[in-house]
Amino acid sequence: MEEKHERKSSRRKRKSIPQTFSYHNRSLHLHPQLRHVDADTIFALLLAAISNSHRPDSLSLIEKCLIKLPHSLLSTKPNHILSLLPFLLCSKRASITSRGAEIVGMASLFSLEMNERIAFDADIVKGLVSALASSKRSVLMAACNAVLDMSTTSVARERLLASSALESLMFGFLQVPKSPVMQVSLCTVDDGNATCLKIGFEEDELPILLLTASVILINSCNMEQLEKIPTNLSETFLVLLKKLWAKVHNQMLLANTMRSIQEAHIYVSNIRTDNIAESIFRLSINSSQVTAALPFEVVKRSIFGLGSSSFEDFMLNHWEVSPFRISRALDVRDDVFSSFIRSLHSAETVPSFLSLILQNSVSCFPISSDELGILSFLEEVRNKLGCPIIYQQDIRVLRTESQLKREVHFFKESLNSCYKNGSHFFNIDDVLKCEEAYQEGYTVALRGMEFRFESIAAIANGVASIFGQPSVGVNMYLTPPNSQGLARHFDDHCVFVCQLFGTKKWTVFSQPNAQLPRLYDPLDSLPGVEAEVSVAECREILLKEGDILYIPRGFPHEACTDSGGSNGSAGFSLHLTLGIEVEPPFEWEGFAHVALCCWSQTQKQPQFSLLESAVLLDVISVNVLHVAIGLVGDSDPTFRKACLVAAISLSSDTGCWLDLNQRTIFSYLIDKVNTESRFLEALRSIEVAIQKTEDPFHQIRWLRLLNMEGESIEGNDWNVPFVEMAKLFPLCVRHKDQVEAAFMRVKSRFCDEVLFGDVVDSYKMLLDKYRKARKQYMNGMVSLHCTS
Repeated sequence: MEEKHERKSSRRKRKSIPQTFSYHNRSLHLHPQLRHVDADTIFALLLAAISNSHRPDSLSLIEKCLIKLPHSLLSTKPNHILSLLPFLLCSKRASITSRGAEIVGMASLFSLEMNERIAFDADIVKGLVSALASSKRSVLMAACNAVLDMSTTSVARERLLASSALESLMFGFLQVPKSPVMQVSLCTVDDGNATCLKIGFEEDELPILLLTASVILINSCNMEQLEKIPTNLSETFLVLLKKLWAKVHNQMLLANTMRSIQEAHIYVSNIRTDNIAESIFRLSINSSQVTAALPFEVVKRSIFGLGSSSFEDFMLNHWEVSPFRISRALDVRDDVFSSFIRSLHSAETVPSFLSLILQNSVSCFPISSDELGILSFLEEVRNKLGCPIIYQQDIRVLRTESQLKREVHFFKESLNSCYKNGSHFFNIDDVLKCEEAYQEGYTVALRGMEFRFESIAAIANGVASIFGQPSVGVNMYLTPPNSQGLARHFDDHCVFVCQLFGTKKWTVFSQPNAQLPRLYDPLDSLPGVEAEVSVAECREILLKEGDILYIPRGFPHEACTDSGGSNGSAGFSLHLTLGIEVEPPFEWEGFAHVALCCWSQTQKQPQFSLLESAVLLDVISVNVLHVAIGLVGDSDPTFRKACLVAAISLSSDTGCWLDLNQRTIFSYLIDKVNTESRFLEALRSIEVAIQKTEDPFHQIRWLRLLNMEGESIEGNDWNVPFVEMAKLFPLCVRHKDQVEAAFMRVKSRFCDEVLFGDVVDSYKMLLDKYRKARKQYMNGMVSLHCTS
């Protein structure tokens, strides 16, 4: 059904693009000698002419026979027709080559079987790719149309990619004369299933055909195929796509679409707006030109100052322990934030730079924390990629009422629609309303700044390296004078508040619970968080331009601006928050799970069946110990702290203070596992999960990403699958004493034998996988933003 739908889409596409070169429409009175000849005779003449193609008059006869050749032969003599195509496609006469390409297109749409036969015929595909390199306009158009017709099936797309058709199409598009900036219009088109936006061009149709075919094949590439595209070709093509995207995005923001293609003299392509966005994303994934990295020493110096002792003091005494203000002068000439500040032009024109940022932004759809396949993410968001920003997902416009201490949203209707009817996409009117909201005292909060500005992406990457985490998120908050944006709250991640313009007064309250909140857990899941925070146990901190405030996760806080003017301040405030989101694999509990996984792999246990009870007991014990470690982590705050084993500060000196600190924590964890992990508690936890038909190991499913030999760990070598555990649980209960004895033996051996150094490489390998996916996502998203 999918292939059938693709073929129908192709027919609509072929109708929408005018065909200026068609042999079917030629007047047959030019060839009266063939007017009344039947199909079999024409085909016989064609074969004879091809057999004698060295004769001077044979090419003219071949051309005449091809014009008269009926389509019905595709069903009556398919093998004969296909056998002629390599010769036709390689002819030196443009008219014959073009007709050969046209037959390829017709045959590709004739049936799924015919399409696949052509795709697997290496000579036909090679001849078609050769025709794409022709300097003759008629040949190039016919060959491009044939590629589009073939591309209606995934098999054909794969064969075309394997034959370098994409490179030929991209190069051809770059060679065709075009206006400096292609003029585009968005057209609302009903594709049979839903209304979508397609791109219409006020241009010659040849570059449109080349672009359409290129986009289709780019969006069909796997990672290996994307990497094989020559770098210079990919980057040059990407530049043109981004110029085109800037115009497409502007039209989307203006909601300037045509309901009918008759409204203007344009060529309506088969390219949807999200198709262009996906191609840009894909070509940017592995580009080294998109988000350059800042040296981590430069980032560390800009945030923590010149002395190494200041950073060491922060890490030992304040990190995940207490708030800390870093006073520093903001030098726009030599500071990691200087590029972003300069892009805002002037602090005096707040509405102007706000509108500029919002107009150039697209929505950044969240990627799952353990999604390491970037192409899988693209598959999920394929029809939405590149859309304008979405309220609540990308942006919030709100203020806190001073009396009720509750948040009020400026876009109340948009907020309601987000909860009831789906997403609210911003258009130009909404962007302008943000300026109005700012004037009325509302804070504009924009998420994902690291995906919108290259300069901020570089800062985020540097901070992530400092703390040994996969990524760092960056939000922007613009607050007008005498106003409070967010109400009092605490975060599930640590933040560095970087004051760029104006001043802001912060109130940070004491931590209501010793246990750090865990990323993605409900904020009300910790005991004591609902209790009223004592005003007496708080710190008031005034941030001036250049200052940075560190707030650990779990510490309630709120902030407001003053009226400005009296002390020479601007009154308003602009700050960025750098969020260090410590994901479960990179907490110390995660490191303990990795340690157990690595240790169990070294035991080299043989394959077993359910009857080999001794081996099975050991395997079950390892899994129960994983559950027990999680339970210990729920009560001991150290297990939830960030593991800094992969912090870049450790890479050059294994004997430094941070390395010693990490080894000490690891020893503490192993001792806790040895003394506090309880078999009966873990078994009860598994029983509760089974009763709820839940996976007892859902919190550590990311361990499947840990890889010792290059492939994901599967099956019983690290974890008895849930269905097996459900079957085995009654056995564990009946033979509880034996299972408990095995558990105690495994736990004792693990705690005695595991070594810190044996775990580090596997842990870093896991981190690298997360970082690679985040970097690819960042590259793709930054390329879709028209900012710098």
